Amino acid sequence: MKQDPKTQPTPAELAILQILWSRGPSTVREIHEVMAQEKDVGYTSALKFLQIMTTKGLVTRTEDQRAHVYSANHPAEKTKQQFAADVLKRVFAGSASQLMQHALSGRRGSRKEIEEMRRMLDEYERKIP
Repeated sequence: MKQDPKTQPTPAELAILQILWSRGPSTVREIHEVMAQEKDVGYTSALKFLQIMTTKGLVTRTEDQRAHVYSANHPAEKTKQQFAADVLKRVFAGSASQLMQHALSGRRGSRKEIEEMRRMLDEYERKIP
């Protein structure tokens, strides 16, 4: 599924999605408390981000309780796949090997990460007809 660039989450919106993915459905106050641990952000700013994210279809607001509860509309995995596909297409002209080369040249992977990548490549190769 292709995502409209206008609905892609901004870095601040991604931070809120990370909170929702880790905590599950949360109120503005709960989200604000987590955000405030990282940087100075006001409650009304957190609320405004969530209102914009609701309009963009990134989150859903439930109004059953006195405090509105927000939930991510898509699981983390789906959003990450969409971002990776977008970066792969726009930045690396569709070349997964270039993406991997640049990712590894910018930061040394741990032995565990490299083993996981090898396992994933082996699994992917087995699926190729």
